[in-house]
Parts: sequence; C-alpha cells; structure tokens
Amino acid sequence: MAQGLGGEALEGLERSCAKDDRIVSAPGAVGLERIEARFHGNAFDLHRHDTYAIGVTLDGVQRFHYRGALRHSLPGQVIVLHPDELHDGGAGTEDGLRYRILYLEPALLLDCLAGTALPFVEDAVVSDPGLRGTLLSALAPLDEELDDLFVADFIAQLAQHLKHHAGEPAKPMGRTAWRAAALARDYIEENAGRPVRSDELEAVTGLDRYALSRHFRATYSTSPHRFLLMRRLQRARRMIEMGEPLAETAVAVGFSDQSHFNRHFKKAFGLTPGRWATLVHGVSATRSVVAQPGDVR
Repeated sequence: MAQGLGGEALEGLERSCAKDDRIVSAPGAVGLERIEARFHGNAFDLHRHDTYAIGVTLDGVQRFHYRGALRHSLPGQVIVLHPDELHDGGAGTEDGLRYRILYLEPALLLDCLAGTALPFVEDAVVSDPGLRGTLLSALAPLDEELDDLFVADFIAQLAQHLKHHAGEPAKPMGRTAWRAAALARDYIEENAGRPVRSDELEAVTGLDRYALSRHFRATYSTSPHRFLLMRRLQRARRMIEMGEPLAETAVAVGFSDQSHFNRHFKKAFGLTPGRWATLVHGVSATRSVVAQPGDVR
C-alpha cells in the first residue's frame, strides 16, 4: 500500500508538475468541488470549512491533526473530515504527498438521508476499497465535468458508505426544523453578495434567530453566518483561479480590506490567497498576481 496507487488517478493531470507543490482544480459541479494536491512538508495550517472533505491518499504519507489526535493516511486509504472540524495537513515524509479530495456541501447528502442528521465518521482515516472506488469514480479523470445523473448516483452511493462508517443510525430531525434550515440556506445562497440580517432569516423561516441557529447547525454542521462567509470565500477562490487580482477579488466578494480577506481566507483554507494563487497558476503566478499587504506566503 505504501508504494502508492501509481498511475491509477493520474489521468487528466499535468505530469510535468510532479516535483512541484501544486493544486489542480476540476471543473465545478453545484455543491461539489474536486482537486488534486501535491505537497512537501506542511501544506495547510489549522483551519475548518463548512463542507465534508473526503479524499484518497495517492502517494506518500498524509499527516494531519484532527479532533485532538495526530492522524496518518497511507496510499489507498480514505480521509473523511466532518464539516466545521478543525484540522491541518501536510506530508508525513520527505518524499512528499499526493492526494485527491472532494469538498461536498452537506445539503447534497441531506437529500439522500430522508430527514436524518448528517453521518459522523469517528475514524478520520478509513481503509475501505468500496468507498475508495466510489470516490475515485468522481475524482479520476479529474479534467472531466460530472453530469447530473452521475452526481445523483455518486451522492447516493457516498451517503450509504458514510452511514455505514458512522456506525449507528442517525437520529431523525423534526421535519419543520429541517425545512426551516433549508429555507435559510437557500436565502443565504441567493443573497451571498451582500450582508444578510437575522431578521430577514426570521421572516423567511418563521423561526426566531436563536432557534434557527440551533436547527441550521444541526442540519448543516455550521452556522448561518459561517455559511454566508464560506460562499464569499468560495467565490473568491474561483476569481483567483480565473486570474483576478487579489485586491479586486477582496472587494468583489464583500471584504472591507485586504487584511480582512487574507485572515478569513487562511482561516477557511489553511493558506493565504497569494499562496493559493501561486499553487493554482504555477510559478508564473508570482509575476501575474501582485501580493497585497498582510498576504504572507
């Protein structure tokens, strides 16, 4: 297993960047983001995001802290990180690390779970060929778009794997609370380009802000405020991948200044916007992307 998966998941990826730290993003699908990453040493500082992060280690040893313990994933093993859980990441040996991972919005899973809560997989490193095969069906080849029918089937299979590894059936949620959380989520997504007030969500859902906060977190494992923040940061990543200047990106997604943007970006993704731009665009990014004050690489 420690020898790696070889060329199994290399299709659709530039082979020329094998010795460089690099992130390669796949064509997007609604609620589903896919990347391949190559790193040496520490890659991501402690951070958390409001999606599941589920990936396959392809080469090297993946080393990360999660829920108070140091974890290691070997080639062929699957990593399952629950939404809003603090973690870091990097290579566990000098040989470096290569992995593929998808970031899955909890809302996609909830559609398959018939009103039950999100499955929580206690062991963040899983050895399961069936789950690995399901993941690689979406993660290789990486340069192809996923059509709607495939995504629906993939999510259904993934939900069953996660429920299995969660160990016990999740407790049903009240239908009213689930519906209110979904209404709030949809409203936030539709209005992510501006500040959203608590009284707006109260009017949309019929719940007071405190009850809504509890139900939203129980449903999506994050708060309405953080969900809105993450929508802005995801838009920022897309703009960076398109080559937009960092300063203009910060303003476009609603941050008051560059340092505010940098701080939230690093807290969410474990590295600065400038470092993300360099990894996405390669060495040329140091010439095409101008770093801003506070953007430490």
